[in-house]
Amino acid sequence: MRVRKKQRLLLLLTDLCAVWKVNAGDCAMEDSIEVILQDHAKVFLTTSSHPMVSACTGAVLTGLYGVWSLFVLPGFRKVPWKLKVPYLPSSKDQTLNVMKLLDGRTGRLAELGSGDGRLVFAASSAGFQCTGFEINSILLTYARSKACWTGVPSSQATFVKKDFWKTDLSSYNNVTAFLSPGVMGVLGEKLLKELPDDAHVIACRFPFPDWPQQSAVGSGLDQTFAYDISSVRSHLKKMPDTVCV
Repeated sequence: MRVRKKQRLLLLLTDLCAVWKVNAGDCAMEDSIEVILQDHAKVFLTTSSHPMVSACTGAVLTGLYGVWSLFVLPGFRKVPWKLKVPYLPSSKDQTLNVMKLLDGRTGRLAELGSGDGRLVFAASSAGFQCTGFEINSILLTYARSKACWTGVPSSQATFVKKDFWKTDLSSYNNVTAFLSPGVMGVLGEKLLKELPDDAHVIACRFPFPDWPQQSAVGSGLDQTFAYDISSVRSHLKKMPDTVCV
């Protein structure tokens, strides 16, 4: 009986990991994890004949959901549901790919949803003046603390608790984003309205719909895409029924 309980718990952890990998950029991740926890909780509680086992199982499930919530939920209430994106850190390869696409570029860089700050730190070390936009208080505090510990000056890297959807990005000539496929179209409209013609935009994993890519690096989950705003505007003007700002 104990072996079966351990097997079920292992299956739960495996399912949760799968959700993080497959639905990493999906706005429905919160619902997916909740469904998994609820389903497994029902299986554990209905098949367990010992009250102590049931109590321990409930505590484990609650703990898993609590830890996940700490990193995903803070700040979510401030953002409209259709624009919510769960936190998922960039991989090492993905960060390297972004830096390759930024090669030869200079100026101000905005990281939309900076998370723990890894992309901001990488870009700041390459000479960019970076601003990381993040509404998750826990991740924001971590990034700011790391900047302080490592001695990164605020002139090179700063982290702000602002909703980038409500922020004018016209002062940035470089933008990086690792969001979800469901919001890329809306983000594209915002960037076309606000960014200067010489702006360079990099999207991690999920490309902008209808935007011509200047270049791309990597493959699979680590693939990143680069766009030249001037070229995108010229391309969209030639498309029928397309309004380009």
